[in-house]
This record gives sequence, C-alpha cells and structure tokens, in this order.
Amino acid sequence: MNSTVFAPWEDPEKKPLIRFQNVTKKFGTFTAIDNLSLDIYEREFFALLGPSGCGKTTMMRMLAGFETPTSGRIELAGKNIIPVPPNKRATNMMFQSYALFPHLTVWDNIAFGLRREGMEKDKMNARVEEMLRLTRLERFAKRKPHQISGGQRQRVALARSLAKAPTLLLLDEPLGALDAKLRQDTQFELMDIQEKTGTTFVIVTHDQEEAMTVASRIAVMDEGQLIQVATPDRIYETPVSVYVADFIGDVNIIEGKTTLIEDGQYQIDWAEGQMPLHAASSQPFDKGQTCFVAIRPEKVAISAEKPQAADNIVQGKVLDIAYLGNLSTYHVELADGTIIKSQTANTRRIARRSFTWGDTVWLSWTATAGVMLAR
Repeated sequence: MNSTVFAPWEDPEKKPLIRFQNVTKKFGTFTAIDNLSLDIYEREFFALLGPSGCGKTTMMRMLAGFETPTSGRIELAGKNIIPVPPNKRATNMMFQSYALFPHLTVWDNIAFGLRREGMEKDKMNARVEEMLRLTRLERFAKRKPHQISGGQRQRVALARSLAKAPTLLLLDEPLGALDAKLRQDTQFELMDIQEKTGTTFVIVTHDQEEAMTVASRIAVMDEGQLIQVATPDRIYETPVSVYVADFIGDVNIIEGKTTLIEDGQYQIDWAEGQMPLHAASSQPFDKGQTCFVAIRPEKVAISAEKPQAADNIVQGKVLDIAYLGNLSTYHVELADGTIIKSQTANTRRIARRSFTWGDTVWLSWTATAGVMLAR
C-alpha cells in the first residue's frame, strides 16, 4: 500500500465492494438480522465483532450464499448476489474447523479447488507453489494434515481458500482452535497475507483483541444490529455507547447526573459523600440527565499522596491487583463501595511495586480522560 492513509470509507467517490441494504433475516419468529445496512470496501480487513448470537455469523453466511435474507439486498461489486448460488460467487469461506482432506497432502489440499475447476496443469502448479510460498509451507508440501501443527493446518486452509483468487475471503473464527501465543503470531501473518494479496477479508470473531489487532474497521454487533462501525482506535477512544465501551477492552463506567458548567464542560453528581466529577463532551447533555462516564484504566493515575491539581480525585483502598507482566491493574474500592480500576506500566521489577493490598491510595484523572455516554 502507498504511504497515504488507507480509508476508502471517508472518500465519497469510492464505491463499496460489499453493500448490505436494509437486510433482515428471520428464522421463524426470531429476527437474527434486523434491517441492517453496511458498506465494506475493497482491500479492507473488516471484522464483525460481538457476543454469541448477535448475528455476525448469519451475516457472513448470507455473504457466502448459505443463507438467504428475508428482505433487503446484498451487493458485491455493484451486483445483487442474493440469487447467485454459493459456488458461483466470487467469495470463498474459511471455516473454523479448516475442513482439510486428511488423505490428501498439503499440496493436493491447496490444489483441490483448482483441479475441480479444470485449471490447466502448468497454471495450477504455479498457483499452488505461489500459495505455498505466501503461507510459508513449501517444506510441508508433501505432508498430510495430521503430520503438521495446528497453526500450519490453519495456513493450509488459508492457502486453499486464496488459491482461487476470490474477490472476498470470509473467515469464520479462523483462529479459534489455536493457543494464545500462536493466535497472536497468526494474526500478524493473516494481516501480512491480506496486504500482499489485496484480497478483501471479512472476519467473524468474538475476540475483541483479535478484531483490534487485524481489522481496518470493526462492526460491533448486538442482537442483529450494528451498534458502531469504526476504526479500532475510534471504537476504543470514542465508543458510542456503554455496550461498546464495555465490550472492547477494560473500562470503568461511572453513572451520574449531569450539570453544564460551561461550553462542553460538565459536573457529574454520582455517589453519596463523593465530590462531583468533571468531564467534557462535544455531545450536549440536559441538566439532571443520567449519563455514563467511560474511563479506561490506563488513564487513571494512582498515587500514595493526594495529587495537588487534578480535575477528578478520589480516595480508596487497594482491593485487588492483577499482574500481567508488563502491566498491573489495581482494583481500588472507594468508601461507597464503587470499584475503580487503574492500570500502570511495570517498568521496574515486581518486588519494587509501590502499592499493595489494603493500601490507601488516591486515584486521579483529567476531565477529558473519559467519554460521556447517554446510554
């Protein structure tokens, strides 16, 4: 890709590769997808993210042609694909189980779809070799699936899916079967391969870290609807609702009632015996309106002494410490029972930690550290 920022969704001239237009999908009386519209652009690595049963897999199955919408329209490259059968669509789907043929070698697994299409031998050989190189499997070409690791099987499935050069590759929880370390490595491999091939990838996952790592944009879904569609940094820094804030990463949610102090600056009354909080918002809030302030733990400072100047200062006791190697998260209980999390980077060895269980500490954060949400 060139050095300009990849953001076709911000270019009004750009036509989307995939369009969902007012798509509804019902199974009997149950509505899996509810009047949903979404555009996905060429070369995107797009993630559908949400809990089990939110409708993300149904969307993918409709793209693949395994489900038909109850109403609405789905376009691929400007053409309505609803009447097109799965095997005639310029899409390919990689399943969580990989579905490799156990009796065929890695080479033959990758060649399978090309053979069925009747591709001439020289072209097929060249294409399979290219896929082996792309997925770094050259050394394993003659092995059977049971003779290679889970991560390698995952790459065989990917190579086979990409061999037919689909316009769109659909990945259904593709890393679900891998252990944590391998998942991480494979995420970067997937991004690398996606960039090299220029294929549009749509991934279904319930793993927020995975979506944040690989995706150009994320659609956070709940109960068949899109709650927010944005780049990972926007979803993390400016979630549109408590649901999104809570779904992505660790977060403190404080509920209170708002009073406007001055332009965009609010006072929030939130707990008996606690000083009001101060927060900023470009969205207007009415006097006395219930609001939720979402503050990421890494934006909450923790100290033994009371800070001299900060927009928000609270005092509490260290209730719990989660040590994650590079980070420590302190769970601090305030006098009213509220628990606020503060996260600090561990730049020094664990024995030199400043705070321990039961310590009285001060937490502080700026007025702009949190996001004010209406729902």
